[in-house]
Amino acid sequence: MTSVQSAHFESTERRSQLPDLLSAFRELRASGRGHLEVNLLDSLYPYLTLSFLGDHAVIHLFTSEESISLLVGDGSVSPDGEVDVPVMDELATFTGDFVMGADRAWDVMENFVRAGTVEGLGEWREL
Repeated sequence: MTSVQSAHFESTERRSQLPDLLSAFRELRASGRGHLEVNLLDSLYPYLTLSFLGDHAVIHLFTSEESISLLVGDGSVSPDGEVDVPVMDELATFTGDFVMGADRAWDVMENFVRAGTVEGLGEWREL
């Protein structure tokens, strides 16, 4: 997760409950940018990453070391538009096809943690 204090990605894995994760996300939202990675307890895959800058966010799904997908966006940015978000510490550019509002992205992450599955979260496109 991006550290609010340093604004750099910290790769140290931490176990947390949903309220703690929500609190950390709120701090990141207040800072205006961030990247976080979430997987389920005792399971490496699947895991999701949420990267956002301002109100725009992108979610990646990792189902194995070789399999990465992007969640289709919510239409908040036109398909031919482009948005930069931080992936770890680097800005990456995504087309509007994969951009959603940061609050919608948090809803996806919360649903993943609560349900324990990526089913029903939306349409995924494998890279």
